[in-house]
Amino acid sequence: MIVPTEFIVGCILLLAGVIFTAFPHDKKYLTRLINMEVAEFGLVFIMLGFSETLALVTFVAVNVVTTLIFVRVIEKKEGADDRRQNR
Repeated sequence: MIVPTEFIVGCILLLAGVIFTAFPHDKKYLTRLINMEVAEFGLVFIMLGFSETLALVTFVAVNVVTTLIFVRVIEKKEGADDRRQNR
C-alpha cells in the first residue's frame, strides 16, 4: 500500500507544530500562535490525503476554534500583566 505524499508531509508538519507549540524556543504568544498554524496546516495535509472537502472543512473548523481559544488566553494573560503593573 502506497502512502500519499500529503499524508507524510502532514504528519511531519503536525508533529513539528505540536512540539514547537508545547516547547517554544521563544516564549512569546505570537510565536506559539504561528507554531499552532504550522500544526493546523499539517492536519490539513493529512486530511488532503483522504479528501479535499474534508481537508477544507477540517482546516476551517480547527483554525477558528484554536484562534478563538488562543486569543482568549492572550487577553487574560495581558490583563493579568496590566493589573500587576498598576499595583
